[in-house]
Amino acid sequence: MTILITAALYFALLLLSARLTERRTDNNAFFRAGNSSPWFMVAFGMIGASISGVTFVSVPGTVNTIGMTYMQTCLGFIAGYAVVAFVLLPVYYRLNLTTIYGFLSRRLGRSAHITGAAFFLLSELTGAAVKFFVVCIILQRYVLSRFAVPFPLTVLCLVFLIWLYTRRGGIRTLVRTDSLQTACMLLALCIIIYKVSAALGLSLREAVSTVCADKRAQWFVFGDPLSKQYFWKQFLSGAFIVIVMTGLNQNIMQKNMTCKSLRAAQKDMCSYGIAFIPVNLLFLFLGVLLSLLCAKDGVALPAGDELLTSFAATGRLGESVTALFTLGIVAASCSTADSALTALTTTVCVDILRDETNETLRRRVHAVMAAAFAAVIIAVGNAGTKSVIDFIYTLCGYTYGPLLGLFAFALLAHRVPRGRYVPVIAVASPLVCFAADCLTTRLFGYRFGYELLMLNGLLTFAGLYAVSRKAPAGQNGRPAPHMLK
Repeated sequence: MTILITAALYFALLLLSARLTERRTDNNAFFRAGNSSPWFMVAFGMIGASISGVTFVSVPGTVNTIGMTYMQTCLGFIAGYAVVAFVLLPVYYRLNLTTIYGFLSRRLGRSAHITGAAFFLLSELTGAAVKFFVVCIILQRYVLSRFAVPFPLTVLCLVFLIWLYTRRGGIRTLVRTDSLQTACMLLALCIIIYKVSAALGLSLREAVSTVCADKRAQWFVFGDPLSKQYFWKQFLSGAFIVIVMTGLNQNIMQKNMTCKSLRAAQKDMCSYGIAFIPVNLLFLFLGVLLSLLCAKDGVALPAGDELLTSFAATGRLGESVTALFTLGIVAASCSTADSALTALTTTVCVDILRDETNETLRRRVHAVMAAAFAAVIIAVGNAGTKSVIDFIYTLCGYTYGPLLGLFAFALLAHRVPRGRYVPVIAVASPLVCFAADCLTTRLFGYRFGYELLMLNGLLTFAGLYAVSRKAPAGQNGRPAPHMLK
């Protein structure tokens, strides 16, 4: 019952916080927060929104398969955030966009605009659903199944609560609730680390020394270029993952574009980009400590994402850790789901329906998106994966690749593609990547890792170039080089 009580109290706190911030409820507040968000509040809140409950559950368990080599990807994140801050943000702010896919319309035409928005809807709906599935399945497995509550009902109730506190204030509410969620998540993480160290009979200083001496503490892999953990693959993949999952993602960028100025948004982006290093290191640090605790207790290592859950959710470390784990996982998952729901609503209203002012339409779309979100989570419940975070990055490679190609073409090429071919190329590129992955696996035993994203984007760029013509100045927006001056 500790899990259920903690989750209930946390949602009550969110609803109260949302109520206090819902002073303006028009579309400008919902979509853009009146462009008045303090950059430091956005930056702090984005830590929780970007990490999500998947990181909380999945990252600690990766130390037993790939050690701390995930930090190579995290180092690449910093390079990616620099590109977003100093290349993409200036373009978005200069054009005063409500959604970032409006840039594609001005530069490449309506067909590219719709294609980009459609791929975002697909990517965000599935990716956010997989992330929120984590908290749904934990509540279901460890609490609600005892009362014979069906999993679909669990999902519907949780999504309803998300809808309830985002339906009026939208992005204005999220900027503030995300800060609360990040604080709860980080507090829970640090106290759990302290509790696990105590269970091992170690002080925090001794815990640091023990983890550093462990063979799983290795960060870098330089020896085998064919390895999925090879440094440059991981580093470059990390950079491109951030460029597409942050810079080309309306969910994340919508909050960054609520800052008062471009300079404020850049400070926000760089601040939370750097913060990813210590935060992810703490998750991996916890994973090593939990593995050592398994060895001390003489129990088998749980598989994949079960490492932290098997200790925290079952009460093996005490009720206080169970409560903290619940607080952390719910805070991290909600900060992802609520912003996803708001971004999906914004994209449908602004990009697909092209109506930024109709508040009745916005409320209806918001409800429909909540229903679709719940349906996808229920569908995800029928699929299994040992590592949720690995599954999400693989999914990212297929769904965000066309977005990478579209934006790269818009920024770098002096050409305009023929509109009717744009959606065809965007759909064909991930299909070709999937076929290539299957072929190389069968012939050479090599499976594509996160580099699949870069290949997908390159194929989309090449396809667009093949069906394009030189763009006269002033057509579909100024050519890319002029936009970057």
